[in-house]
Amino acid sequence: MTDTTNSRYLAGALYGLSAILIWAGWMSVTRLGISTSLTAADITMLRFGTAGILLLPVVIRHGLGLARLRWWQLAIMVGGAGAPYAMIASSGLRYAPAADAGVLIPGVMPLFVAILAVTLLGEKIGASRKAGYGMILLGVLAIAGMAVLVPGQRTIGHALFLTASFMWAGYTIVLRRAGLAPLHAAALVSVGSGIIFLPFYVWLRGTALATVPMNDILLQAVFQGVFATILSLYLFGKTVALLGASGGAAFGALVPALAALLAIPVLGERPSVTDWLGIASVTAGVYLASGGPVRWIRPRS
Repeated sequence: MTDTTNSRYLAGALYGLSAILIWAGWMSVTRLGISTSLTAADITMLRFGTAGILLLPVVIRHGLGLARLRWWQLAIMVGGAGAPYAMIASSGLRYAPAADAGVLIPGVMPLFVAILAVTLLGEKIGASRKAGYGMILLGVLAIAGMAVLVPGQRTIGHALFLTASFMWAGYTIVLRRAGLAPLHAAALVSVGSGIIFLPFYVWLRGTALATVPMNDILLQAVFQGVFATILSLYLFGKTVALLGASGGAAFGALVPALAALLAIPVLGERPSVTDWLGIASVTAGVYLASGGPVRWIRPRS
C-alpha cells in the first residue's frame, strides 16, 4: 500500500475505534437503565429527544438531503439507526446479556453490510478481507451460536439483536451511497426519530418520566443523546466515507471485546472461556475485514 492509502486507513481506523468505544459503553449503560427505573421506550425518547433538539439547527440549515436521497432511503436511515433500531436493540437487552448484544449487533453487522455492499454497491472484497469475515463469523458462532439453537428467553434477545444488526447494515449502505456529510446524516436520523417517536411515546408512556429519578434521566440523556447518537453517528459516518461501507462496518466487530470488558465491572457479567475465544477470533478478523494493510513476507531470490 502507498503512504496515502496507509494514512487514509489510519484515519478511518481512528474514527472507527472511537465509534466502537461508544458502542461498547452503550451496551452496558442501556442494560443498566432498563434494569432499574427506565424502559426501552424511556431510553429511546431520552436518546432521540436530546439529540433531535441539539441537531435541529443542522436540519433547518441543510434540509432533508433529498437532493441525494429518495424518501424511502431517508426512511431506511431513520429506521436503521434511529428510534426503531434503538427500541429493538434495547428490548433485546431484557432477554439476553450485554455481551451477547455486543456480538450480535455490531459483531454480525459487518457480515450483513458485506453482503449488501457486494450485491447493491458492487464492492469488491479481496482474499484477506474474506478471511477476516470468516474469522468474525467463527467468533460469533463460538459466543452465541449454540445458545441461538436453544429455545428460551435468551433466544428472543438474540433474534432482536440480529434484527437490529440488519437494520444498521441498511443504514450503512444508504449512507455510503448517498455520500451525506456525517453530521448532516446524524441530524436527519436524530430529528426524524424524535418527531416520529414522540407521539408513540406519549401514547405508550404518558408522563412516566416525571416519576424517574433525575440522576437516571440525566445519565441516559447525556450518554444516549450526545455520545451514543450524535458523536457515534458522526464518527461512524467518517469511517464509512474513508474506508467504504464494508470496510468501515468491520470495526463494529471489535465491540464484543470492549462490551464484555465493560460488563464485568458495570453489570457483573463474566464471559466464559468459549466467549473469550470467540472474542479473540472476532478481534483478529476485524483488521483483515476492514482492509488493514497486510504485508506478505516474500522469500529472497
